[in-house]
Amino acid sequence: MASSRALPQPDRDATRLGAWLLRIAAAGVAALLVGLLATAWTLQPDSSGLGTHHQLGLPPCSIRVLFGIRCPSCGMTTSWAHAMNGDFLAAARANVGGFLLAFYALACLGTMLQMVRGGKLPADRTIRRYTIALIAIAAVTLADWGVRLMGV
Repeated sequence: MASSRALPQPDRDATRLGAWLLRIAAAGVAALLVGLLATAWTLQPDSSGLGTHHQLGLPPCSIRVLFGIRCPSCGMTTSWAHAMNGDFLAAARANVGGFLLAFYALACLGTMLQMVRGGKLPADRTIRRYTIALIAIAAVTLADWGVRLMGV
């Protein structure tokens, strides 16, 4: 025999507040991504494939200074600058992981804008795909670094 009691319903005001907080957080992340992508678009990629970050007032890579080798992120700013200016081959040459990360940022921007519009988190499947993609980008970055260290 089924119970006549109704299941508790979430408080409508709490649900609305949660949706607005999610929208605000997603808008903040979207603004950050737009800032990063726009900054990369304005930079002049360094012809050596490294050093574009100096235009932002950042210091030289500590690993290069201390050990004389590239770190996994060396060339990422240059890669983003090339990618945002449409030179995808040069972006991949500078840093494959950075090239992929720039497109990951663009995809995330699209998802953040959908969250701002809908006030809902993406589907679990979408979150899993983003997570797998980020892990794959990290693996590619490390593999690219290893190849560069071996001088291949």
